[in-house]
Formats: sequence, C-alpha cells, structure tokens
Amino acid sequence: MLISEAYAQTAAAQPGGDFLTTLPMIVMIFALFYFIVIRPQSKRSKEQKLMIEALQKGDEVVTSGGVLGRVVKISGSYIALEIAANTEINVLKTSIQTLLPKGTLKTVEKD
Repeated sequence: MLISEAYAQTAAAQPGGDFLTTLPMIVMIFALFYFIVIRPQSKRSKEQKLMIEALQKGDEVVTSGGVLGRVVKISGSYIALEIAANTEINVLKTSIQTLLPKGTLKTVEKD
C-alpha cells in the first residue's frame, strides 16, 4: 500500500467552539473599534462644523493649506480672507482648519 494509515484517519475537531462563545469577542472588538476610531472622529467633525458656523468678520484663521488670514467677508459656502495688506483670497468654508486667537497675525508678521 502506498498511503500510510495515518493519512487515512479523519480530521480532529477544530478548536474554537460554537458561535455563542465567539459572539462576545466580536462584540468587544466592535465596541473597541467604536470608542477608538468612530467616536473621536465624529466628535472632531462636529466641533469643526460648529467652529465654521461661528466664524465672524475679523476672525483670524488658518486654512487646511496653511494660509493664515483674517476673515473679511462670509458669503454662502465661501469666505474672503485678507492674507496681506489689500490682498484677499476666496476659500471654501470647509477649508478653514483652525480659529486663531485675536492678535496672532500681528505677532507672525513681526517674525
């Protein structure tokens, strides 16, 4: 005979048990994923939206591209930023990254 008897035996039962023992582990992994990834991201998104809605003329901001400027005009989904004396650019509201404390641009211009 070419095949030994050891290979002809049936496979042993697989470890891991039934579905009811693995269900709590799946729930724990989903809860961990929610608290580490989903919840902080949605909180950050909500804070960003509130900050954009609260923008006013004269606020100093930084865009996602790194441009610092003062809000001159807010219209629809665009904001006009004064980035230098008599120099204005229009950017999308969603590109505003950070609201700076008042007077920050004066300290940056001196450097």
